[in-house]
Amino acid sequence: MDFAALHRERLRPYVDPHLARRTAGLKHPVHDFMFEYYRYRPIQLLRWSAGSAALPAEKVPLVTALHRLLRATAAREGNFGCFGMHEWAMVHRSDTHGTRHPVHLRLGQAATDVVVESHRLQCSHFDAYRFFTPSAAPLNTLSPASGDREEFEQPACLHGNMDLYKHAFRLAGLIPSSLIADAFELAWDIRILDMRAAPYDMGGWTLDPYGIEWTPVRVETADGKAEYADAQRTFADRAAPIRAALIAECERLLGVRPSA
Repeated sequence: MDFAALHRERLRPYVDPHLARRTAGLKHPVHDFMFEYYRYRPIQLLRWSAGSAALPAEKVPLVTALHRLLRATAAREGNFGCFGMHEWAMVHRSDTHGTRHPVHLRLGQAATDVVVESHRLQCSHFDAYRFFTPSAAPLNTLSPASGDREEFEQPACLHGNMDLYKHAFRLAGLIPSSLIADAFELAWDIRILDMRAAPYDMGGWTLDPYGIEWTPVRVETADGKAEYADAQRTFADRAAPIRAALIAECERLLGVRPSA
């Protein structure tokens, strides 16, 4: 069986439209994120490897740190009450601070600010928290930093589960590429929910090349919160075996006794 060909066939439906947009000079505020934010090139994603049995000495600190982070996250109880407010906090008072995406706010600026200010912000993921506007950052009940991720990461966090893709591709060549693909597809689907629940008006993206309907998840309402939490639980369930597989791969590479 040609595993390399199957791997490429699995991922080309994601990669090819991105490459076509790039050639045409077009941008998609959701799908291009996967290739631009994570900075793992399409050609790297398409490359197949069965994984390595040997861990180079220079990779030991990376694998050791990932192992600690993944285990700490898996052991923590998930928080299903954040309701995606991190994306809203990133545009709080954006008429002053500016926005990260060239997409209009669905409720307008004033109403968006009210939503942020009327919710309990509890973002535990540093790489989301660091994009909070200066006016929103002090409203967060937590203060995650780049050096204390083990103390904050939790298994319900959308961005934490998206980052399983980053953790996986940093081990490229050492772990099976199928695990990187699993993490990529999870992150892809999570990013769609992330932006559907964001304050942006995504209605102009209904002609999506992937056939996605950009209906909003209205997290400012009770029904929207319930919808978001249900989806968050589904993604947490999908992420758990990927995280467990990454932990097992780290332990194999490090030659340590498997986690209980």
